[in-house]
Amino acid sequence: MDTTLVLADGRPRGRGLGLPFAANCGADNAITDVPGVEVGFTTLIEGEGDLVVGEGPVRTGVTAILPRGHTAELPPVWAAMFSLNGNGEMTGTHWINEAGYFVGPICITNTHGIGAVHEASTRWMLKQYGTAFGEYAWAMPVVAETCDIHLNDMNGFHVREEHVMAALDGATGGPLQEGNVGGGTGMICYEFKGGTGTASRVIEVAGGTYTVGALVQANHGMREWLNICGAPVGRHMSENLLWPREHGSIIAVIGTDMPLLPIQMQRLARRISIGVGRAGTLSGNNSGDIFLAFSTANARPEGEGGAAGTLRRHDYVPHELLDPVFSAVVESVNEAVINAMVAAEDMTGRDGNFVAAIDHGELMQVMARYGRQVHKATHHPE
Repeated sequence: MDTTLVLADGRPRGRGLGLPFAANCGADNAITDVPGVEVGFTTLIEGEGDLVVGEGPVRTGVTAILPRGHTAELPPVWAAMFSLNGNGEMTGTHWINEAGYFVGPICITNTHGIGAVHEASTRWMLKQYGTAFGEYAWAMPVVAETCDIHLNDMNGFHVREEHVMAALDGATGGPLQEGNVGGGTGMICYEFKGGTGTASRVIEVAGGTYTVGALVQANHGMREWLNICGAPVGRHMSENLLWPREHGSIIAVIGTDMPLLPIQMQRLARRISIGVGRAGTLSGNNSGDIFLAFSTANARPEGEGGAAGTLRRHDYVPHELLDPVFSAVVESVNEAVINAMVAAEDMTGRDGNFVAAIDHGELMQVMARYGRQVHKATHHPE
């Protein structure tokens, strides 16, 4: 089974439908193509009918990203964040902006679950890295959110410590689930069912081969804005609209094994905006569009070198060679957003609120109308 084309259950991904994405994706077309990166999910789907706060219906979850997998050590990752529109939250980013790195996991959930997930992530870090912390443990996990209140009893605080621990402990490499899974369970994208999506690109830069991988929690956009591979899909697929103005957000995470400076990570984080924008969003006032980029190269935050007080060294790709990296960021983020919608399935949540998934057949009819359909087993440049 070609996991770049289909999910583990056989359902198609974007390029499995025949969407013309670039050929140079990784083995699983996922953020886990970056060596060492692991991802885990806890998905909570319970109850039907009218909302009873605290009881449900529940349509939510947690997504956990471990940039260095389940190590007992505490190696950092170089990182940067960028807020395209700040109507949302991503914890730990003040230190990322200050120091250019962070340690530990990244978790994504719903807006009102962020406190519970932050506490649970901290507890998990203390358990996982206790020896590495030493006498004075100091944990600052990265936790981000988007709002799933249209489908979920978000004010019922259903995400609890055990759900976070399960996502973190269960994180693995390899192919990932997409759509209605993890933190993306109750999310909506371009007024279709949205959620979790991922993609990757493999590129050759400065004599080395590197991977750029993206994972998104897509909960943004108006239908009329939607553009897929150059086709104005939203103009032609106008059924089951939800609202007159944007209500959502998107969290996007880029990981790479390429050695880069923190200032270069900032440049990558900003390019995530272009990848998100390719599908049409203008990043509306109500949309929390917050992005994180990290590199697993140069494992020590101070760089390689001698004892304290001496010069340290850091490998990095020269700025003038970064254009292919920028392209990989933009392409993988855009494909991850489309994958989230393609994988998502119809969902009915609180108060009977219904959100339709994008219809694959109708989508490909629109793509063919604009000459943007390719054979399912063939990938062409975007």
